[in-house]
Amino acid sequence: MTRRLILDYFWLACKYSVVVTFIALIVRGFIFLPIPVEGNSMNTTLKQNDWVLVEKFTKIKRFDVVVFQLSDGNTYIKRVIGLPGETVSYKDDQLYIDGKKVAEPYLTENKQNDQNQNSYTNDFSLEELMNVDKLGKDSYFVIGDNRRVSKDSRSFGAISEDQIIGKAFFVYYPIKDVKWIQ
Repeated sequence: MTRRLILDYFWLACKYSVVVTFIALIVRGFIFLPIPVEGNSMNTTLKQNDWVLVEKFTKIKRFDVVVFQLSDGNTYIKRVIGLPGETVSYKDDQLYIDGKKVAEPYLTENKQNDQNQNSYTNDFSLEELMNVDKLGKDSYFVIGDNRRVSKDSRSFGAISEDQIIGKAFFVYYPIKDVKWIQ
């Protein structure tokens, strides 16, 4: 190869590297965010030290796993069970939304592994917890899958839409735990 051809390949590689780096920064900063899982409140769905990808553009739906930041600066990962304008309650280990029973299939493994014979989720209503009948127009009720150790809306109240960073959708690290989040 001639010296000129080597230089041409070098500059081409530099240009591609700059473009790829720029695209990676855009994707990482504005489309997908990597977030570490801290704590055990989402076991068995998510575990301590899992890394999840979070996207910011999907409309939040019931049972989505969301990442949000409270005004105290702490970042949490929890599951949405109550949407704006709904009533949320638990009675005899059963979730009720607007007075209707709602199944939570993602809790099956946690309930089976539970050694305690009492209910997995303690009874509550929005009235008891937050002194309201239903969630506000931009409020979401979030709760951890590991109900007995989770600090969630039962303790800090509903979260607002502007506190939500995004929806967690994929565990990418550690490699043995790679999966789509259900």
